[in-house]
Amino acid sequence: MSEKLYPFDDIEKKWQDYWLKMGLFRMDPKDAREKYYCLVMFPYPSGKLHVGHGRNYIIGDAIARYKIMKGYNVLSPMGWDAFGLPAENAAIKGGVHPKESTLNNIAAMKRQLSRWGAGYDWKREITSCLPDYYKWTQWIFLELFNKGLAYKKKASVNWCPSCNTVLANEQVVGGLCERCDSRVVDKDLEQWFFKITDYAQKLLDDLAGLASWPERVKTMQANWIGRSAGINIDFPVDGAGFNITCFTTRVDTIFGATYMVIAPEHPDLARLVENSGKKEEILEFIASARAESRVSRFADEAEKKGIFTGHYVINPVNKKRIPLWMANYVLMEYGTGAVMAVPAHDQRDFDFARKYHLEVKVVIDNPLAPGIAGKDMNAAYVEDGVMVNSGQFNALPNKAAAVKIADWMEAEGMGRRSVHYKLRDWLISRQRYWGAPIPIVYCSKCGIVAVPKKDLPVLLPDKVEFKPYGESPLAGIKDFVNTKCPKCGGNARREVDTMDTFVDSSWYFLRYLSPKNEEGAFDKDIVDRWLPVDQYIGGVEHAILHLLYSRFITKVLADLGHIGFKEPFKALFTQGMIIKDGAKMSKSKGNVVSPDELVINYGADTVRLYTLFIGPPEKDAEWNDRAVEGAYRFLGRLWKLVSQTGAGIAPVKNNPGPGDKRLECKMHQTIKKVTKDMEVDFKFNTAISAVMELANDAHFAVENGDTYYFKDVITSIVLLLSPFVPHIAEELWQRLGNRPSVFNHPWPVFDDSKTREETLTIAVMINGKLRSKIEINDTASEDQVGAAALADSKIGRCMGSACAKKVIVVAKKLVNIVI
Repeated sequence: MSEKLYPFDDIEKKWQDYWLKMGLFRMDPKDAREKYYCLVMFPYPSGKLHVGHGRNYIIGDAIARYKIMKGYNVLSPMGWDAFGLPAENAAIKGGVHPKESTLNNIAAMKRQLSRWGAGYDWKREITSCLPDYYKWTQWIFLELFNKGLAYKKKASVNWCPSCNTVLANEQVVGGLCERCDSRVVDKDLEQWFFKITDYAQKLLDDLAGLASWPERVKTMQANWIGRSAGINIDFPVDGAGFNITCFTTRVDTIFGATYMVIAPEHPDLARLVENSGKKEEILEFIASARAESRVSRFADEAEKKGIFTGHYVINPVNKKRIPLWMANYVLMEYGTGAVMAVPAHDQRDFDFARKYHLEVKVVIDNPLAPGIAGKDMNAAYVEDGVMVNSGQFNALPNKAAAVKIADWMEAEGMGRRSVHYKLRDWLISRQRYWGAPIPIVYCSKCGIVAVPKKDLPVLLPDKVEFKPYGESPLAGIKDFVNTKCPKCGGNARREVDTMDTFVDSSWYFLRYLSPKNEEGAFDKDIVDRWLPVDQYIGGVEHAILHLLYSRFITKVLADLGHIGFKEPFKALFTQGMIIKDGAKMSKSKGNVVSPDELVINYGADTVRLYTLFIGPPEKDAEWNDRAVEGAYRFLGRLWKLVSQTGAGIAPVKNNPGPGDKRLECKMHQTIKKVTKDMEVDFKFNTAISAVMELANDAHFAVENGDTYYFKDVITSIVLLLSPFVPHIAEELWQRLGNRPSVFNHPWPVFDDSKTREETLTIAVMINGKLRSKIEINDTASEDQVGAAALADSKIGRCMGSACAKKVIVVAKKLVNIVI
């Protein structure tokens, strides 16, 4: 930055203090105006925010300020998703207690948000790691437990040996822990679960009512829930006296099943292994398969590995005896843990069959090129076709055959129609310290006993030894573990696992309405009036975990009568990421841009303006340090336009001339454009661009003496920019002779009759440089526009004796004369 274009460091702190003092963002629950709940996803307090984080908060702040000017009673709160692994891992490495580091990070991030000018109702601040919050997280656990929706069982889980804790499937990326990149393995542990599968169909059905959610997010959730309608088929194990049941959505291919595959975790494996004749070999394979994470085993690109169990099953539709295999790509958590393999019509089965030399039998033929032979196939045939090698169903289209086969199998007792979901129950146990303790005790007489509500919170002890044991550090704290049974009064021990942090974030939007309530997690009357959230803002990376869990907990609380609505977020906006050097900003990549230095050099409004102007807010955008200066220069020109000329220029004509009327028309067009962009899809970049155009026209008007509407125009410019660059807008608003705050003034209103124009202002350039502007009828042809440009006196003087080699006309916008 070569020179200071306006005194941002003087004005920004001044107005931040003013907003805080006047309570601009303080929501009054008694206010009768229409409510508007604007919420950004609360952050994990990791230390310092970079400009990539800033996009979320700046967008939310701009929306909240706009809605204040539109007359709403706005709630815009902030809090901290403060439990989690990073703080505990830092404690293990550096010896700083998670509570201390977390609270220090919160203080640092609050300072950054304040310097950005992001306004919140700080009296409603919540912090999930403090007892006044996690007391009610524990209460929600108990509500689910008492209704049979929280349970404990031994389960196969993803285990990170570095973080020494369980990971959800979504936290495993390419077989690696998303936090530390360690190879994830499979492990059996006693774990606590929430029964989200009981709500699978409700979660799926209610997506249709979320009209203001991005279709991409709804599709991601629908795919994750993964509803499949099909049929359960019983395959008798030859000579064993029991059946193995598999679920299939492709019953039309049942006659082509040439082997069956079961998961290494299948409950029937124990009795199958004993008389398999190859017990040691099978047990070794099971151990090897389970050393892989479940996510990596199921990936399409993963190597398919298997072993023959020594047993056969009977295909019920044709009584064929087919081999029973075990394979790494079959998981217990999908379907029944058993798959009827049809290699001719499923690529995964085909790859496995070719590897282990198993039969490939075609039962759906290509009607356009009939005669497919299994031995000649290079890939599975997965398209629709006509049935072959399928008994009485031959020659039928396979879709029609599927219905008839299902009817026949049900009538004969071979199978039952069924619906399965890919969604698994929510595993909430974590073998770590820095989380909300699970409010359960274990008594030798009474078994599993819930901690009574009156005894909440179960406090997280401060004194703890941070060592990566592979179990919760709480297990080593005798004063915490040893307790009395709430039922019989006898000796008991506490649960030492803590809750997944996604439990904390699944209900926080309710707590903001009564953050100091000591009698309950929230006040039903208040939340029923303010929820669902009118506008939720955050990254698309939370489309599955956080948003799905929040929807689930909301539905449970509604069913229990605690709230009167069943969806937490009416509208959702997912902003794109800020990219630097071709990658998402992160400390590990070394491409983080700190906002602090930018604010010092250019001011917060420059950072805000560039962040909103960088591109469509829903898409990823590349950060360009040099382009920040362009935003700064625009604010400098705006400052000069308003502070040096705006307040003192008055009309010098009795009536507006043509130029004045054009400027008035442009003003109303801009108000209409910006208002629409703020109401639909939050197109901040195009809204800002429109105001920039109006500001340029205002500069041009001053030069031409077209000042009849000048005061109205610059007043509109300041009002339209105020949600984006609030500090400079407040200062200029006052310099225009108005009383602060600019946000107490209504949003400008356009007159639609004044947005229409008969003539257009066309920029005329010579070799790409602006040299003049001409007025032209909006019905003029390209030839007429080009001729008018060449006839302009200013252009004539600039061209001199030069000849026009080419005249390029961009319709209704500009003419470029190449000389």
